[in-house]
Amino acid sequence: MHICNAPTDQGAGSGPPAVARPRSGFFMASNPLPSSDAAATTAAAGPPQAAQPPGLSALLRRTAALGVDTPVAAVADHMLDARHEGLLSLPIVHEGRPVGAISRYALMRIFLMPYGREIFGRRPIGEMANREVLVLPVATPIQDAARLIAEHVRSPITEDFILTDADGAYLGTGVVLDVLRAMDARLAQRNRELQAAYDRVRASQLQLIQSEKMASLGQMVAGLVHEINTPLGYVRNNVEMTRGALADATELVGAGEAVLGALFDGGEPPADLPARMAALAELRGRIDAAALADLSGLLEDTLHGLTQIGELIGHLKDFSRLDQARTQKADVNHLIDGALRIVQHILDRRGIEVVRTVAEAPAIDCAPAQINQVLLNLLGNAAQAIEHDRGRIIVRTQVLGERLLILVEDNGKGIAAEDMQRIFDPFFTTKPVGQGTGLGLAIAHQIVEQHGGLIRVASRPGVGTRFVVALPLAGRAAADGARA
Repeated sequence: MHICNAPTDQGAGSGPPAVARPRSGFFMASNPLPSSDAAATTAAAGPPQAAQPPGLSALLRRTAALGVDTPVAAVADHMLDARHEGLLSLPIVHEGRPVGAISRYALMRIFLMPYGREIFGRRPIGEMANREVLVLPVATPIQDAARLIAEHVRSPITEDFILTDADGAYLGTGVVLDVLRAMDARLAQRNRELQAAYDRVRASQLQLIQSEKMASLGQMVAGLVHEINTPLGYVRNNVEMTRGALADATELVGAGEAVLGALFDGGEPPADLPARMAALAELRGRIDAAALADLSGLLEDTLHGLTQIGELIGHLKDFSRLDQARTQKADVNHLIDGALRIVQHILDRRGIEVVRTVAEAPAIDCAPAQINQVLLNLLGNAAQAIEHDRGRIIVRTQVLGERLLILVEDNGKGIAAEDMQRIFDPFFTTKPVGQGTGLGLAIAHQIVEQHGGLIRVASRPGVGTRFVVALPLAGRAAADGARA
């Protein structure tokens, strides 16, 4: 890029100032104008190129250049040519190289002067030229051209820029608005590419979150099977006891109906009435009346066991659901209970006491499946950090201002100081190989931030660890508005 120097003022208040004249005549690059440089114009234009170089070639306009001796009046006529309708200025070329340009604005100022046409009409356009016109090689990348235009062109825009080949020979002109449109198209394309890349990253991210979730569940499968088998076992036992008691009761009712039918059929008692009565008495002595009376209790226990199984399966379903990003009103205390139920077998096996202290809190706008994942990760990590027989986990909720605080605290082995800065890094884990993916806390941190919340941790080795999650009561949108 270069700027034709030997600057002049385009103002015409006191007549156009003189400018340095070239040592030889000027010529036009193509479509010669009436001037003494017409012959040189044809030589400079040369044969048409088969292929344009990259960069600004698509924006190149084969504009007929002016010779420096072209009279001002003739230039005005060329400005009215339909071929130049979209141009703000016309280039001035000498010996095949651009030396300046004349704008419509400059000509307008000349002809608006009293007797401007009469005074300046015969003068050569070189005296009126702007020698600071922007000149760019046609191979200039469009983004560099846009930057140079922004640096050089003043507002309001009154001139176009000139394009040359690699040797500086005149090729044509370029229009500033064409560059802006091309940049806009390129930015739109880049935005589409970025959006596509973001969509791919987002899909991978969701898949990664789901994989980590399934990995967490996989580590709990054995305990969860036990949690389901325990109520299922006594449900099955109760059903078998109920079935036996109902069989005896059915037989007893049948014997009673046989006796009652013989007594109240209106005729003579049948000959086998004593046998029927004896069978009824034998059944009454054999059947356990207490077992029949306990049927209601057995059914109640059965329903309780089925309810436990249903709740556990419901919690698992909520945790593993694929539409985890769906936002709705949710009771965080209920989500905590569900997460505790899922990790209950780990807590029981390790003999860990859970101190649950929850405050009355309104339902918050969140993605319940994602908050479930955060809670399950924090509770699972807390349980795994306890390696002694006096384990205790404190789970507490509290409303503070416009946020709901969730505290998960354990008295486990704690986190080393050198690891505190890395615990939220993806794939970082202090667990043995095969016991952790290194994604749990990283995903929990991301989920909480996506909800407009905060997650903080404090820990002392040998004493324990405390995680605090702060979620906005009104959801992410309200949190963003408050920060703004």
